[in-house]
Amino acid sequence: MYIRRSLRQAPPLDPPRRRRPRTAGALLAVAALVVTACSAGSGSAGSTAEAAALAALPKSTPSVLSSYYGQRLNWRSCGVPGFQCATMKAPLDYDKPDAGDVRLAVARKKATGSGKPVGSLLVNPGGPGGSAVGYLQAYAAIGYPAEVRARYDMVAVDPRGVARSEPVECLDGRDMDAYTQTDTTPDDAEETDELVAAYRKFAEGCGAHSPDLLRHVSTVEAARDMDILRAALGDEKLSYVGASYGTFLGATYAGLFPDRVGRLVLDGAMDPSLPARRMNLDQTAGFETAFQSFARDCVQQPDCPLGTKAGEVGKNLKAFFAKLDAQPIPTGDVDGRELGESLATTGVIAAMYDEGAWAQLREALNSAMKENDGAGLLVLSDSYYERDADARYSNLMFANAAVNCLDLPAAFDSPDQVREALPEFEKASPVFGEGLAWASLNCTYWPVKATGEPHRITAEGAAPIVVVGTTRDPATPYRWARALAAQLSSSRLLTYEGDGHTAYGRGSTCIDAAIDAYLLRGTPPTKGKRCS
Repeated sequence: MYIRRSLRQAPPLDPPRRRRPRTAGALLAVAALVVTACSAGSGSAGSTAEAAALAALPKSTPSVLSSYYGQRLNWRSCGVPGFQCATMKAPLDYDKPDAGDVRLAVARKKATGSGKPVGSLLVNPGGPGGSAVGYLQAYAAIGYPAEVRARYDMVAVDPRGVARSEPVECLDGRDMDAYTQTDTTPDDAEETDELVAAYRKFAEGCGAHSPDLLRHVSTVEAARDMDILRAALGDEKLSYVGASYGTFLGATYAGLFPDRVGRLVLDGAMDPSLPARRMNLDQTAGFETAFQSFARDCVQQPDCPLGTKAGEVGKNLKAFFAKLDAQPIPTGDVDGRELGESLATTGVIAAMYDEGAWAQLREALNSAMKENDGAGLLVLSDSYYERDADARYSNLMFANAAVNCLDLPAAFDSPDQVREALPEFEKASPVFGEGLAWASLNCTYWPVKATGEPHRITAEGAAPIVVVGTTRDPATPYRWARALAAQLSSSRLLTYEGDGHTAYGRGSTCIDAAIDAYLLRGTPPTKGKRCS
């Protein structure tokens, strides 16, 4: 699956180095992620009814963790004006706290108001693998509503294995370039073997570079780290805004520590009860919904390169992908990368997360389809993978796979199971279905056995929790928000009728006002509230 954090979290990446200047349009700052969220190895669609509920941890802190809960954070300047940074310790293995520590990067920006702050507001942009510290410094602590920033200390911690917190490493830049260009819609046995080899090499690289940490980057462990941070900050309750995968992290915290829930906003919600096949199919359908919305808009624009009728846009795009599969086109990239089907598909998917990127996508497609210039789509793809102009990748994709392959068992046991599932995926999305099905194979070769299973989260006894869903969200379909809201015992579902991934801070004054009222006054939205 493709899960990502919300927009406006990091400065735009530089475009790829090119031998001659070309106009490629404004760069989209996105970070869509390949997530292999999964079920038991059979890949069965399964039923959510059998998923057990996540059990809350004891209310009292175990004595073996007292040194972690009692630690004082040594705040220091961290090179970004107005921000302070610190390092927090957490046990590498909560079952064996004396087996060593993991060091986590924390950042904050103090409340700007003159009165007494409400407390700390922890933020997480999703992923998994997105840097919460980067998101805080680049957007949340300067872009959230002024009233919120005036009343809260804005805080973030990079989860274990992510960015500044002992990052998981897997492949170098050259190997990642090869990995991202691997054909993910294999036509024959040879191409299937090449895809499997790429997944194996990626997994083996992660196992070689991060052998111990790889066993301890689960969402449950990250949620427990958040509770240590809550205590270190001196807060009785945790207030939190999580987007996309950040909703799973926040809901997990609520399930483990319901009595410590303050004001939680879960925007672009995930459904933790789903087995893999169902989850992947839901998301495949979500991308199709977003693509159809793009198609309807595209044909109304004078520069749409995919036809004049919405019904033909998908067919024309798929035909273009087939041409790239047979013959990649030049991009002017100094490292010699051409635009093949995989990178082009990634670029298109990246633009599905925000309708504000559709004009850039049309420009990139025009250049590729009419001028044989793949530079624009390569820019979109590079932003997706967080690749810079010097062929350096962030650890986003590494941490993403590490967390997801530990949280849940692989969706498929073999390429044969993927082939059996292809008709169902292609029905869900004729354009993206095949690639999304094959993308679910990477955890099959993971060097560490998964420790989690699908489960419900009820968080019995928690204070009101706001769950936000967008009706045409490509990455976290609206039905997931409804499902999570139904599971949580104290939820209020807030619906945004619109396009794009996540809703808070994306232009709806109705959504923003409802969430701000909750964060500032503790007043959750009225039941059934819908915004546009």
